[in-house]
Amino acid sequence: MDRQFARKLRQVLLAAVVLAGLPAAESLGQSSSLFGNPQRRPVLTLSEASWSYRAPVEPKEINLHDIVTVVVSEQSVVISEGEIDRKKKAHAELTLKDWIMLKGLSLVPDPQSAGDPKVSGKLDNKMRSEAGLETRDSMKFTIACTVEDIRPNGNLVIEAHRTIKNNSETWEYSLSGEVRPEDVLPNNTVQSENIAGMRLHKRETGHVRDAYKRGWLMEILDKYQLF
Repeated sequence: MDRQFARKLRQVLLAAVVLAGLPAAESLGQSSSLFGNPQRRPVLTLSEASWSYRAPVEPKEINLHDIVTVVVSEQSVVISEGEIDRKKKAHAELTLKDWIMLKGLSLVPDPQSAGDPKVSGKLDNKMRSEAGLETRDSMKFTIACTVEDIRPNGNLVIEAHRTIKNNSETWEYSLSGEVRPEDVLPNNTVQSENIAGMRLHKRETGHVRDAYKRGWLMEILDKYQLF
């Protein structure tokens, strides 16, 4: 009884909606018409519905000889471990039972009157070596690069050189590589990890560098490893 009452009530409400001129198709969901979906209301966009919406900044077109700032953030970690355990044993016993002698122009047997010469030896070699290496490097700075060329596919060839001198201390930076235009952010910066074929050089000269750099004799010993 309740189910029939609910069905009749639904039919009455549907008839009231149609008579009122409201779009009944939106209330019913998907249409089963063979002539296509009925006309629907236009969908609201975020810019029309939000009071705090701000349009995204359009990327700037980059031309030849423009300046792009590169944010260099390079980190490397190398961990290497090695172990060698080597054992070698050898034992030899040699006996000379027959020998020859030169008599005139002929070779004749030479009897061993004092006994057969003997040689015996034993070798026991053991070597164990362990080595470990762990290095951590980090380099962070920003540098302004100039667009030196634009490839046919739109990629930018950038290059930068910077020299900073403070009294007797000198820092030299050099960077070059190729980057896609879409990797350049709206604030005209690009991350170093997005640069293809990046060549980065950093050199320091002065009293500070002289204080901790290796001497020429230490460089030779480290290179040839005499022991």
